[in-house]
Amino acid sequence: MSNMLSTFEPYAYALMRFITGFLFMWHGTQKLFGYPPSQGGGGGSLSATMAIGGGIELIGGIMIMIGLFAGFAAFISSGTMAVAYFGWHFSMDAFLPIVNRGELAVLYCFVLLFIAARGSGILSVDSLIWPSATTSSEP
Repeated sequence: MSNMLSTFEPYAYALMRFITGFLFMWHGTQKLFGYPPSQGGGGGSLSATMAIGGGIELIGGIMIMIGLFAGFAAFISSGTMAVAYFGWHFSMDAFLPIVNRGELAVLYCFVLLFIAARGSGILSVDSLIWPSATTSSEP
């Protein structure tokens, strides 16, 4: 039986890309501008590493959301999430992501890696600039 929703697959991917970029962008604004305020309060000075990460989240999130060089932006962002997980969450004492509160970093890492492999797709700035490059050929 063929998948009855396969007709909508390019649109579902575009929606996933948009929502992922939108949510990822807000992590950057939270780090860089303190908005929206985090539940834990936060505040204080921003380290260089957090500023770079916040910049990647903000700019990368916007690029992924609108589909402008989304593959490149998602690849850099995916690496940033791998660094975030192994740099701040992972430890041998708390190995599982659900325990070390790193599940969001892991999930972003792999969703962004999928977007990096797939590219901008339809409903993107890239599809307006290069219409022939965003058509997918199924094997």
